[in-house]
Amino acid sequence: MQRAKTIYLNEYQPNIYHITECTLTFDIFDEKTVVRNVMQIERADGMDGPLYLDGRGLQLDELHCGGEVISAERYRVSEEGLSIDGLPDVCVIDVVTLLYPDTNTALEGLYRSGEILCTQNEPEGFRRITYFIDRPDNMTRFTTKVIADKKRYPVLLSNGNRGESGELPDGRHWMAWEDPFVKPSYLFALVAGELGAIHDTFTTMNDREIELTIYCDPGNEAKCHHAMRSLKASMLWDEEQYGREYDLDIYNIVAVDSFNMGAMENKGLNIFNSHYVLADEESATDQDFMGIESVIAHEYFHNWTGNRITCRDWFQLTLKEGLTVFRDQCFSADMNSEVVQRISDVKALRERQFVEDAGPTAHPIKPDHYIEINNFYTATVYEKGAEVIRMIHTMLGKKRFRAGMDLYFNTFDAQAVTTEDFIWAMSEGGDLDLEPFMAWYRQERTPELLIEEHYDAVKKEFTVKLTQKIPDDVHHRRQEHYFYPLGLTLFDDKGEAMRLQCNSADQPLLASGRLLVREHEEAFIFSDVHTPPRLSLNHGFTAPIIVHQEQVDLPFLMMHENDGFSRYEAARQYAIVTLGKIMDSGRVDDAYVRAYGHLLTDNDIDLSFKAQLLELPSVSVMMQTQKVVEVRPIYESRNRLLTVLAQRYRLEMIELFDSLYAPDDLSIDAQSMGRRALKNRVLGLLMHLDDPEVSRRCTQQYFQSVTMTDRIVALDLLENHLPEASKAALSDFYETYHENTLVMNKYFSILAASERPGTTDRVRGLESDPVFDMRVPNLVRSLYGVFARNHLHFHDASGEGYRLVAQKIIELDTINPQIASGLTGAFKMYDKMHADNQSMMRVELEKVLAVPDISRNVIEIVEKILAE
Repeated sequence: MQRAKTIYLNEYQPNIYHITECTLTFDIFDEKTVVRNVMQIERADGMDGPLYLDGRGLQLDELHCGGEVISAERYRVSEEGLSIDGLPDVCVIDVVTLLYPDTNTALEGLYRSGEILCTQNEPEGFRRITYFIDRPDNMTRFTTKVIADKKRYPVLLSNGNRGESGELPDGRHWMAWEDPFVKPSYLFALVAGELGAIHDTFTTMNDREIELTIYCDPGNEAKCHHAMRSLKASMLWDEEQYGREYDLDIYNIVAVDSFNMGAMENKGLNIFNSHYVLADEESATDQDFMGIESVIAHEYFHNWTGNRITCRDWFQLTLKEGLTVFRDQCFSADMNSEVVQRISDVKALRERQFVEDAGPTAHPIKPDHYIEINNFYTATVYEKGAEVIRMIHTMLGKKRFRAGMDLYFNTFDAQAVTTEDFIWAMSEGGDLDLEPFMAWYRQERTPELLIEEHYDAVKKEFTVKLTQKIPDDVHHRRQEHYFYPLGLTLFDDKGEAMRLQCNSADQPLLASGRLLVREHEEAFIFSDVHTPPRLSLNHGFTAPIIVHQEQVDLPFLMMHENDGFSRYEAARQYAIVTLGKIMDSGRVDDAYVRAYGHLLTDNDIDLSFKAQLLELPSVSVMMQTQKVVEVRPIYESRNRLLTVLAQRYRLEMIELFDSLYAPDDLSIDAQSMGRRALKNRVLGLLMHLDDPEVSRRCTQQYFQSVTMTDRIVALDLLENHLPEASKAALSDFYETYHENTLVMNKYFSILAASERPGTTDRVRGLESDPVFDMRVPNLVRSLYGVFARNHLHFHDASGEGYRLVAQKIIELDTINPQIASGLTGAFKMYDKMHADNQSMMRVELEKVLAVPDISRNVIEIVEKILAE
């Protein structure tokens, strides 16, 4: 096994040397690429030692200093880098390396995606291109020249603004790019290939005209327009909300099929997974359109929160990612429904991050050690990191948060900084001491809050006692209590919100009406409360915590709560309680069924919001409520409740479905998306009935609808409920879309997520489908990644699900360790599973560890899981 040392935050040291300027020349040939790297290097004051340049898997061809060949005794090459002795304080190092991008299946550094050459350098891909100080605190000014055959590579792109270009003999040409801004090497990018494109412009708040281009495979140009609209909207939003203007003359986006991540914010040249660029109404779902808008914005916002100001080291990753996720969430909320966006964000947090926080791979948003940094691009760093920023925004308020951000931008522009620097800026600009808040950066696990209520009818006082329950960390060490805001409302019997008056001087309310929780245990006393109130907590999910409130009146809050998220939360909690009762006693709570009916028939609720209110908690969420996970009872209880609801409200649901059915509606406006969301929610309920009328409607929706949203929903329901009828639909779908890889990802996902018997064998069979390719991350995620989240079959008592995924981890690790490591995360529930499941999981994970040369990416995850 590839044993690698653990990297610790407290061992950080500034580098001895700094690369101030870098001139790169890429000479691209069919069989190889020659990279010449000319670096101007300066020794830091008072520092001594050799120059160390990171490099991995490189073929060194030439090495010079000041034009002179460096003799062999002055340098040493290892698997991880190049060390050079005896250099002056200021010098020019010239290094030439040979690359073979066609054989690079790890998709880090320079590699081929189809006919396109492209790069992915975050976090440590640049060291696979050339020898360099490949760490984010080395801020360098880059100039790049790309040379290639003009017929095969007519488009040559890199960071910054276009420079000179020219023609060469033998049909070759060249293009130079100059980036005036310093940046770390992880933000370097290059693309070469035959590309289609769409073009537009954006005029900034200071009347500068920016040239915008989105590149793609030829023939896909028409699918780039939604991405372009999203880009222009995000540029305007960042000016209006943060005063941030784009700084280059050009902004380029390139869509590629083979990409390990969603997208990459390389300065002036964003490289995207094509899934987050290409869309039209016939091939993309409503969720695809929303995802594109969000990710386009995310990468653009990185220009200031990630590029102009970056991380000092990779332990600070949430500094740029958590902050930028918060910004893209706010953008999406402004572009669409604020409450639906908030629900979506919190659902994603609970589905992914809460599971991560409860398992053996839990870590703080700012970890203090790692073996493989690729393993820390996690829901914790991103989504929980965004919730931490949101809490700061809540405590400071919009105006003071903006003041803190302005101070951050003005103080740290063109620097590589730490989370402490950010917190300093927010504290100074926001006029609030945030030092107690730092526990959110250094601690792991999800905090819990215990609620006790008492009403004093004589004093007309209502007391809320809060006790923080803080889980131990993964090493069973105690952790300190937290500091956070908490949304709260008191309702009277008529559902009217009471005026809050906290009568303790040391427990003031924030300007937003929220509490500020500071102690392990504290009580808030509200005066002038004339009737026993109903208490609603954590409005808008103000803090990423788990609240335990025994006296909560969920049916009342489902009816009367005026905060959209809290109304959703009451419906969700009521459903969790109801599903728990079904698992315990087999009895369906009729009061819940009636409350559900009130939501269903309330015509005043926004359609998209109602679709969220009517959704039952997922299997993953229900697994989190069990001390020892038993998967099958969860599926059975959910299906039982869905069936009862469909039986009770069959006529109302059919009437609602028919009123919303619009198979020719291609629009992606909010109203049309809301109609489809609600229609498909009730169709999913109705398909739990063995009802020919419903089956006819579902089949009709697949064959008549023109939107991918409706077709995918119908296809999924047919697969799970009408296997015989699904054959014709699946065959039609395959024949129609087998040449469209993005759409075929959905096909593989439906089959991998199927609850039908035999799904594991079908997944094995799909490996040999001519469309499937183990080298394409999107296809791997769609088949094996989705299957690993199919809890019914992954956790099957036979152990076949574990066996299949472990086999794929081993196979993938030889191709792309980063994707293999991601798939390994499927076993993170190990410590909560039944002993029989744990035994089978351990057998398979030990097989993975026993493989010679298994990557450190996979080792780190497996060893953490088995340590439990």
